Amino acid sequence: MKKQHKNLGNKNIPDYNTIKEIVVTGTERGGDKKQFVFLDKKRNECIRTYNQTWREISSFGTFLALKGLDRQKKIAVVGENCFEWMIAYYATLCGGNVSVPMDAKLPFEDLEDQLIRCDCDAFVYTDYFIDFAEELKKNPKIKIQHYFCMDNFPEYLAEGGEAMDNGNRDFLDAEVNPDDLACIAYTSGTTSKSKGVMLTHKNIASDASSACRVLSGKHAIGFMPLNHTYAWVSALFSSYILIDWGYMCESIRTIPNDIKKYKPYNFSGVPLVVEIIYDKIWKTAKKTGREKVLKKGIKISNFLMKLGIDKRREIFKTIHESLGGNLSMIICGGAWLDPKYEKGMHDFGIDIFNGYGLTECSPSITCNRPDKFKFGSVGTPLDCCEIKIHNPDEEGVGEIYVKGTNVMIGYYGDPEATAEAFDGEWFKTGDHGRIDEDGFLFIVGRKKNLICLSNGKNVSPEELEDKLSRIDYVKEVLVYDEDQKIVAEFFLNEIDYPDARERIKSDVNDFNRKMPFFKNINKIVVRDEEFPKTTTLKIVRKYK
Repeated sequence: MKKQHKNLGNKNIPDYNTIKEIVVTGTERGGDKKQFVFLDKKRNECIRTYNQTWREISSFGTFLALKGLDRQKKIAVVGENCFEWMIAYYATLCGGNVSVPMDAKLPFEDLEDQLIRCDCDAFVYTDYFIDFAEELKKNPKIKIQHYFCMDNFPEYLAEGGEAMDNGNRDFLDAEVNPDDLACIAYTSGTTSKSKGVMLTHKNIASDASSACRVLSGKHAIGFMPLNHTYAWVSALFSSYILIDWGYMCESIRTIPNDIKKYKPYNFSGVPLVVEIIYDKIWKTAKKTGREKVLKKGIKISNFLMKLGIDKRREIFKTIHESLGGNLSMIICGGAWLDPKYEKGMHDFGIDIFNGYGLTECSPSITCNRPDKFKFGSVGTPLDCCEIKIHNPDEEGVGEIYVKGTNVMIGYYGDPEATAEAFDGEWFKTGDHGRIDEDGFLFIVGRKKNLICLSNGKNVSPEELEDKLSRIDYVKEVLVYDEDQKIVAEFFLNEIDYPDARERIKSDVNDFNRKMPFFKNINKIVVRDEEFPKTTTLKIVRKYK
């Protein structure tokens, strides 16, 4: 299904060449406007304007320069989402250094391995990592010369600010070029060891510019981990390009209350957040005895929509009020999203714009947008890149290739992996998909996850998971190969469906009858708990 919307994008956004250009230009445009709202460690609400944020960025950047951290020094930052994290990140990039944003949820041994592999010069961290930092100092393999705890930020800012006020312009005048290395971002990886993705200023700036050209909005809330490239485009840099404010959520647990209090017009998230919101709407309707009324409202609304009359925000006023009253758009990425959630939220008057990206592409590659959208697809390419399908089969499915200004320059310290990742100028994503006649990309699955059967057939487990997940009581499913048999492992919703375990075999048999024989599920496994996941909430594929 294809649908058209009023275009909310901003075609006048220029092509930025560096992150420093984005931040400095955005500061000049934003001035004394509110930029960030957040809670400090004492849970006091704090507000920063664009000028105030720049004062802290430049003060910390000057402090780093005073310590000899100037020009392509590698500065790692780790910790829970907080304003200090952002200041350290912005200051590193605007000072011409290289940021190594780290995943705070990783085991310490994994963080230590990454710090060793990327030869960091400095380490910025929250108080949770104080003991970890002390252990790093004892490791002879660690080359870090400077350790900065965010608890001491007031001292760092005071020292840097005083030097700047006395005429020190080392940070302010630091030269940053488009081809300079900006970040080494480690992939989360669901099947293999993380790799350090090298992204230049041009890579990230061009991707942020292109993304904001197709999807602009008003004030938002942010809860994506700041180390993730998705957060960079959706919050850290879009704030400076679109000039609007955002509230930084403490955690996923606080999102419902944060939405009500700060009344966002839009936000970015992973499919799990969309699923939680949608399922809660229906559970509340069922609990209050208004399920039939809600279904009737959808029928009436959809009929009016066919006549060109949009009354969704009036018909579903209670739902909108529970979501703050302003929410109209959620940008979704990071994993597969069942189209039923796109359609379901659209019925209520909230559009889900699903997209596709990879860390190696800064990260956004394609996205649905207000004036160009199809349910089930991940949209069309941003104007900073192009895509093609390599060696498509009879159904048009093949590996997705990408080239453009947003594509990485390689993996840090791993020339072999870099060479393997490219086919000439095209980056090989490792994902399989197809492009329809209108240019929309549909993801089929990961190349390395393919089940290769002895009869020569290749089966995408994601395709089967997509279909099996539509069974009402299936919460999670993983499909994999076991001795040339296709296994489906389920985590079921046995709270709302007490008979789920008894029903699953019959429903899988119905599924098999509708599928080609070689795609049949040969074995069923039911789990007692959720699948283990990466820190970006993707199921870890280690079950083969």
